[in-house]
Amino acid sequence: MTRIELRGAGGEPVDFARTLLSHGVAELVPNVVAEDGSAIETVLGAGGRAWVVRVTPDGSHARIEAHRDAPMDALTPVIRHMFRLDEDLSPFYARAAEDPELAWVASGAGRFLRSPTVFEDLVKTICTTNCTWSATLRMVAAIVAVLGEPAVDAPDRRAFPSAAAMVAANDDFYTSTAKTGYRGAYLRSIAADVAEGRLDLEQLSDPAHSDEEVAERLLALPGVGPYACAHMMMLLGRYGRLILDSWTRPTYRRIAARPRVTDKGIEKAFRRYREYAGLAFWLMLTRDWVPAR
Repeated sequence: MTRIELRGAGGEPVDFARTLLSHGVAELVPNVVAEDGSAIETVLGAGGRAWVVRVTPDGSHARIEAHRDAPMDALTPVIRHMFRLDEDLSPFYARAAEDPELAWVASGAGRFLRSPTVFEDLVKTICTTNCTWSATLRMVAAIVAVLGEPAVDAPDRRAFPSAAAMVAANDDFYTSTAKTGYRGAYLRSIAADVAEGRLDLEQLSDPAHSDEEVAERLLALPGVGPYACAHMMMLLGRYGRLILDSWTRPTYRRIAARPRVTDKGIEKAFRRYREYAGLAFWLMLTRDWVPAR
């Protein structure tokens, strides 16, 4: 067991539950998130093996627990990465404090739980496109259950598969087992490029690359359209783009009591947040995802 402080890079607080319940993709396997955001269990690779890791709040810290043989020195940095503790949201909080509708976020909201790798987040995001949530759950569950590495301490639990494992799966797996539809070819193509070193998705997190450059690279990938690009940009900590889809549009129109507002009108409403516009928009829509405490 080890503990990490729930503080961002600027010393700002981190709300444990709101981080776990920040977006739906965070709840896809191998993650298992408590309904109230009080705990997360996941399966992570370290030292050439996979381990079940459980994280719970412990005052101003988070408690990380795993099998006694698990390499905590390798697993702990992964949990810190997933919780985005290297990110400084204090400039966003300062801006939100001037907005009566979003001042509440300064207590620690706004961190998008991310996967250990950009590759995992991209695969999961593509599995959310043009389908129901139940279809997303089915696709990701099959990919993990069949292709993932079993955990040492719980063989029925598996880590998210490597790009090489996804390339090795045949067409029948994607068509008949995971039932990914047209996405199967996209997933195998991306996995092949990653596995063979032609595509380095992890460098998309490098702040040396501009948002425009990263968005252009994302949109050039098979299966990535405007929605998937906006979602991935948020997961990469690039918050300028609004996720506008079949759920966010009507939800905003209802909350804002603006039934006829267009996409341009929505974007204008959050323009004052500049590089945090997409984050401000998302938090306004999801405030009620976590009950007031």
